[in-house]
Amino acid sequence: MAPLRLKALHPLAGAITGLSAGAVMTILLPGALGSALGLLASGAGVLATIRAFERYGLARHEQALAGLGEVKVRLATNAIRLDALSQRVEQMPMRDVDAAPARAAIHELTAEVGLLGDLIHQVAMTLADHENVLARLPEPAAAAPAPAASAIPEVVLDPEAARRARAEQLAAERAAAAKAAREEAEAERAALISTALSEGRLEVHLQPIVSLPQRRTRGYEALARLRLDENTLLLPHEFLDTVEARGFGPTLDALVLTRALAIARRLGSKDGDIFVSCNFSAATWDSSRALAALTRILDKYRDHTRHLVIEMPQAVFRKLDPTSLGLLGAMSANGVRFALDHLVDLRLDPHALFERGVRYVKAPAALLRDHVEGRIASDIAAGDLAAMMGRASVTLVAEQVEDNPLAADMIELGVTMGQGQAFSPPRPVKPEVFAEPEAASALSQAVSSQAPQQDAANDVVRPMVSAELPPAPPIQQAESRPERLPFRSVLRRATA
Repeated sequence: MAPLRLKALHPLAGAITGLSAGAVMTILLPGALGSALGLLASGAGVLATIRAFERYGLARHEQALAGLGEVKVRLATNAIRLDALSQRVEQMPMRDVDAAPARAAIHELTAEVGLLGDLIHQVAMTLADHENVLARLPEPAAAAPAPAASAIPEVVLDPEAARRARAEQLAAERAAAAKAAREEAEAERAALISTALSEGRLEVHLQPIVSLPQRRTRGYEALARLRLDENTLLLPHEFLDTVEARGFGPTLDALVLTRALAIARRLGSKDGDIFVSCNFSAATWDSSRALAALTRILDKYRDHTRHLVIEMPQAVFRKLDPTSLGLLGAMSANGVRFALDHLVDLRLDPHALFERGVRYVKAPAALLRDHVEGRIASDIAAGDLAAMMGRASVTLVAEQVEDNPLAADMIELGVTMGQGQAFSPPRPVKPEVFAEPEAASALSQAVSSQAPQQDAANDVVRPMVSAELPPAPPIQQAESRPERLPFRSVLRRATA
């Protein structure tokens, strides 16, 4: 027979036992002795019942806290499993567009688990605070006498302070409302940008890169534009932050690259060495996986890559890891050339750049002008920079040339190529460029038959430009005379 455990009995068992023992003693023992012993037995039973109820409450409280602790442990375990699942999704060979729903679901589950853990922690803290308050309660005592009327402090209202407090409250409410409206507008704008990108409403505008001083078109830079609706066209600085924040940077770069390859295909159908350049987002340069995906696209269309130039910021070029350098080497092996842009200084090693596949260096015209005027320290004279890079087969391109006097300054520095508003603004590409060769052949033949006869260099550009690409700026050539004025003086006199 198993031993009887007193903790397993019901709390009322002590009271019942005490009352029963008291009744028996009162009946069996005569006189006042029986009554006294009966009362003592009944009181002992009631006290035992009270203690049993206290122990029962403490046990239930400990069980509740233990249950809360177990739930918190399980929530932490599930959070770790969700983190491992998120890492597995990141490592799966999926496109970012396909992986975005999975990432969103995992992030939502992680947020819910964290919220549930916080709620349980709040319940545990509330129970602990409740116990502390009960422990600090004083013993019941007689009601304290009401304080005298003279002891009540007199409340003095300050109308000016109340007015200031009300004004501050209204200002805080207005600021909160304005912040909420701003966040709602930003969220709506981000949703529109994501929808436009997912639907492929990306447009490419081309800005010519010309030779100096002749201003003949030698290439184009592909500039991305995002079409929200018929009347709204966003520039890169208006949507790039949102695109990168939502993880769509590699998707945008893939769209720009495919369109640049379509333009390169059209350029390859003409004679000459006219190229098209494009940029990648910071998210792509920071991800070896994204670069590998773009490398596969270039490997698939390697027949058109000889007319493609990929621009890379100087800061990115300086911090490339070995994996990214290997991917750049694979791109270079497929015929892709690189251009260094977003220069922050002129500390350049042309031979090292050439070995890494860099064939162009795009320097802002203002930076070159500051170099001439001595506001930027450099180990090489401003007039020797272009010649030094040319000896290493790297071409210096002056970008952001906004007016003709600045173009004249670049010519005096020996810069052989330029880009900017002084030559031509960016212009949209016609849809025929992105059509298949069979679909666009009839239009190209018709335009070529109607185009006037040009010289050999223009035959490469003009028929194509008339049909698909933005028109090149007019060629400006100085007359060939034994004695002539400097080109800078001519431009300044013309623009005076």
